[in-house]
Amino acid sequence: MSEVQDIVIYAAPGVELTLPLDRDRETVWASQAQIEELFGVDQSGVSRHIRNILRDDEVDQESNMQKVHIAGADRPVTLYSLDVILAVGYRANSSRAITFRRWASATLKQHLIDGVALNERRLQQLGSIVRILSRSSEELVSGVADVLAGYLPGLQLLRDYDAGHLDAVAGSHPGWALTIEEARSVIAEVRVKFLEDTLFGKERGGALEGVIAAIYQGFAGQELYPTVQLKAANLLYLVVKDHPLSDGNKRSAAALFVTFLSRNGILMDADNQPRISNNALAAITLLVAMSDPKEKELMVALVVRMLSEPAP
Repeated sequence: MSEVQDIVIYAAPGVELTLPLDRDRETVWASQAQIEELFGVDQSGVSRHIRNILRDDEVDQESNMQKVHIAGADRPVTLYSLDVILAVGYRANSSRAITFRRWASATLKQHLIDGVALNERRLQQLGSIVRILSRSSEELVSGVADVLAGYLPGLQLLRDYDAGHLDAVAGSHPGWALTIEEARSVIAEVRVKFLEDTLFGKERGGALEGVIAAIYQGFAGQELYPTVQLKAANLLYLVVKDHPLSDGNKRSAAALFVTFLSRNGILMDADNQPRISNNALAAITLLVAMSDPKEKELMVALVVRMLSEPAP
């Protein structure tokens, strides 16, 4: 193992772990026993989660596992990297795992708001967390990664967000209109990937129709949201925050969002590069979900700016 220094990486009621920091690889390492303690999950449960994570290629096995010799042990002990720890945390279903997921979500929000990501290495670390978040079947954006790839929000964008102001930008005139039938069709396509979620996509009264009507509302012959960017941003926000579905609001919001962009011809830029990646979409969807209702204008402006920034 590379030179390490002990640090306390996580503390919660009933658990406090000190794990080795690998400065060369910029990660921490934990044994299976430590992961069991961290999440309050038994040996068979953690073994199953790790086996599935490696089987599904969520992490690279070679770079995220290593065997070390520990004094008094009969055989080498396998250690797992932070990426594996995070992935297990999002699969486990225990009270400690739920506490950890909340902590990780709050940490992600803090990265975005406080500007911790304003250097390249922190951006890479944030990307790793978001990639794991985006694979989660719990409230996030599984199933739409095939139409997205790209970039995290630009540093200036994060700086503007931190300052609490985002200037308006020009937008594109929509050429395609979303109907309730189209919306239901998109949600039905996503539902196929989550058949075990029996409430996924079930409408709550006429709330979904209300969301669609809201993005096309106007006054005195003028649309309130005249551009594709504004309509798409409000569509994402309203589906996430208004909960028009019994389950799957965030996943459905993401799918409707990218469909709206694609059908209006702005999902890709002039160089045929995606304007927003799966990672960035997962991050902004989570941020919208955690935002206060009074922050709606800021959230919408952030999405519009993300759609208007050129991909690097």
